[in-house]
Amino acid sequence: MTVYGLAQCWELVSRTGCERCLANAFHNISSCTPKEEGRILNAGCYMRYSTQKFYYNSSNTMGGNNIHQGYHSAITLAATSSALALVLVVTTVVFIVRKKILKKRRERKLVGDLLATLNKSKLNFSYEILERATNFFHSSNKLGQGGSGSVYKGVLPDGRVIAVKRLFFNSVQWVDHFFNEVNLISDIHHKNLVKLLGCSITGPESLLVYEYVPNQSLHDYFSVKKNLQLLRWDVRYKIILGTAEGLAYLHEESKLRIIHRDIKLSNILLNEDFMPKIADFGLARLFPEDKTHISTAIAGTLGYMAPEYVVRGKLTEKADVYSFGVLILEVVCGKRNSSFSENSSILQMVWNLYVASRPCEAVDPELEANFQEVEASQLLQIGLLCVQASAELRPSMPVVVKMLTHSQDIPQPTQPPFLNSSIREANQIVPLRAYNFQLDSDTQTSGNSMTESLIDPR
Repeated sequence: MTVYGLAQCWELVSRTGCERCLANAFHNISSCTPKEEGRILNAGCYMRYSTQKFYYNSSNTMGGNNIHQGYHSAITLAATSSALALVLVVTTVVFIVRKKILKKRRERKLVGDLLATLNKSKLNFSYEILERATNFFHSSNKLGQGGSGSVYKGVLPDGRVIAVKRLFFNSVQWVDHFFNEVNLISDIHHKNLVKLLGCSITGPESLLVYEYVPNQSLHDYFSVKKNLQLLRWDVRYKIILGTAEGLAYLHEESKLRIIHRDIKLSNILLNEDFMPKIADFGLARLFPEDKTHISTAIAGTLGYMAPEYVVRGKLTEKADVYSFGVLILEVVCGKRNSSFSENSSILQMVWNLYVASRPCEAVDPELEANFQEVEASQLLQIGLLCVQASAELRPSMPVVVKMLTHSQDIPQPTQPPFLNSSIREANQIVPLRAYNFQLDSDTQTSGNSMTESLIDPR
């Protein structure tokens, strides 16, 4: 039998040391039971034998070929792994790019399908025409700004004066739904609703086009910064009645069941005859709160929001009734709800005077007694009916219209929410549950802008 062997010392070991190391290795390997292969590795030398030839006749000894093979194997493994990683990265990039391309194709197809409809529709406005009509949205033409966009005055080439709202968001994904809703709402006609003339959705931003209402909003007439003319008592009564008629139409007479969700002074515009027109009606269902999809999140303005809507998110027409009640009290008293301290409200003041049988003391002192006391007392009573803590006790808007036109009796209201403990103890009429919030009629709702406490009269 042929046996192949290899013995080698490290380069750092001396000749004598190498001899002793190999002798020791030979002694150790000889003491083992004979097998087809044996190996000894000492500190300084290496010895191996085998019945199979494991080395090649070359200058590279001590398994140099094995080391070379291992080196090449490592290189091959690293190259293979790198190639797989590169393929994975390229595949991922291609997938993402392809997904975006397909998405843009779908969006272009959606817009393309709409273009044919828009070109035939009376609701279609060219973005360029609206841009020129507003002098490229110059600041001198800005009428105001709300939670969903800024509004600018514009004049069309045919001489029509319009109001253009630039929306704060623009997503092609909801453009089809947006146009369909605009199409529906544009067919709603009422003397106390701002007319929606159309929209522009094919430009760099989405625009809404309304009829222009010249005499600003109710908010401007109760703001110390504006210093506008004082609204006479008969004008105030007409504004309250017209707003009630507009809401009654939205709730029960229009083909769409529309809950406004944000009735307040700044959303009641006045035309040249001081006839009220409700702005932004129905658009709460269009405007996504997070700007990417339609949401049912709570939306509105603190101080006007019904307690059941704030606390439980329960939205019915009675939420609009509550907001309208606050608006009645503001118009009659000539004070904005936000002008009161956070521990008080216009509801507290009016209720306190009402139970003391002195409601007319709440009427705007700027009128200098130029009002009808019976009408004023009735308006304040209707306002308190609308802001009752229980939504079930609040009248519907058609019933409110009947009360305002003296065709239905006005019942006694129960205590509204937002009353502190001292006022509750002073009065006998106490609801089962009342709500206490920090009020700010100029602040849009946010997660940390209000505090809540449920009051147990027990």
